[in-house]
Amino acid sequence: MNTKKKLPNEKFRKLVKFVNEGREDKTKKIYEDKEPRKINWKAYNFSQINNIKESLIFINEEVERCFLQPRNWKAYNFSQINNIKESLIFINEEVERCFLPPRKVGKPFNVKLYTKIVLVCEMFSLTERNAQGFIEVFGCIAGICEKIDDRVIGNAYNKKEVAFVLKQIFDKRKDSDGILAGDGTGLETSRRQNYGKEKTSTKEFLTSIIDSREIIQAFDFSGKDENHAMHSLIEEVEGESLRLDAGFNDRKLVRKIAELGMLPYVYPYKSNDINGSEAWKEMYLEFFTDVIFWLQEYYQRVHCESFHSSFKRVFGIIRKIRGHSKFIQVMARIILHNRARLSYFKRVEG
Repeated sequence: MNTKKKLPNEKFRKLVKFVNEGREDKTKKIYEDKEPRKINWKAYNFSQINNIKESLIFINEEVERCFLQPRNWKAYNFSQINNIKESLIFINEEVERCFLPPRKVGKPFNVKLYTKIVLVCEMFSLTERNAQGFIEVFGCIAGICEKIDDRVIGNAYNKKEVAFVLKQIFDKRKDSDGILAGDGTGLETSRRQNYGKEKTSTKEFLTSIIDSREIIQAFDFSGKDENHAMHSLIEEVEGESLRLDAGFNDRKLVRKIAELGMLPYVYPYKSNDINGSEAWKEMYLEFFTDVIFWLQEYYQRVHCESFHSSFKRVFGIIRKIRGHSKFIQVMARIILHNRARLSYFKRVEG
C-alpha cells in the first residue's frame, strides 16, 4: 500500500510557502505576535546595581567549591621509571650532533587562582596589563589577594586545568525551564568584522542551546558545522521541547530529539514531505492541522536571537589568538552570562 497518498503533502508544501510569504510580508501574517515579556524594573535595577559585587563574590565562592583534576600518576610513574634508560639511548644517538639541555621541571601553579583571574578579566573585559592593576586594587573581593603579573594573567588562558574547573562551574550553575531553543552564530575576532557587511569574513562559530530565560544549557565552540554540533548538544540537555530553524531540518536530528523525550519544533522547507519517522510525521501533521499554535511555540526561538545579540554586545569581540585560549574565554563569558540571568530571575521569583 502506498502511504504517501494518505498524507496531504501537496497541501502541506503550499501551507509552508504561504507562511513563508507572511514572514517576508508582515501584512500577510496569519498569527498575532505575543506581547513581550514584562520587565520587573525593580528587580532589574537591583540586579544591575549589585552585578559587580555579586559577580566577584560568585567567582570566589564557585571556584573554591570545585575539585581539581587528578594527576595521571600512572603516566608520571612510567616517565620517571624510564627516564634514565631513554636518556641514555638519546645521549648515545645524539651526543655528537646536539647538546641536550638539563630537564626543566614545570613550576607548580594555583589552578583555582588562575581560574579566578580569567573570570575577573572577562567580567570587566580587561586586557592583561589593565588586569594587573585592577586585581591589585579590587582582587581580594574575588579571593585574589596577591600581586599578579600581566604575563601570569595571559598564561592563565593557556592552562587546560583552568578549562577543567570552568566546566565544573558551568555544569553546576545552570538550570532549565524546559522550553529550549538552539542556533549558531559567528563571534567576531576584530572590530573590522561586521556580520551584515562581511558575511565571508572568518569568525569563530558558537552553537548553543538555551532556555526561554536565555540561560545557556549546552554549547559547542569546536568549529563544527552547526547541524553536526547540534546532534551532540541535544544529548547534554533535558527539556520538554526544542525549537530549531530550517538550518537544522534533518530527519535524523528530529527523531533523536523525540527519542530524548523532547517535542521537536523544526521549521520546514517548502519542499519537505510529511512522510518519515513517527516524530517527523507528528511534528508536521501538527503544523498542518494547527499552524497558529505550532508557530506560537516555534517563535519562542526568538530568545536565541536575543541571547546572541546581548552576548556579543556585553562581552565584545574574541580577543585571544590561540584556540584553547579562545575556548576558555568563551566558557568564562557563558558562565558570567548565566550567573547574571539567574540572579535576575531569582529576584523576579522572590
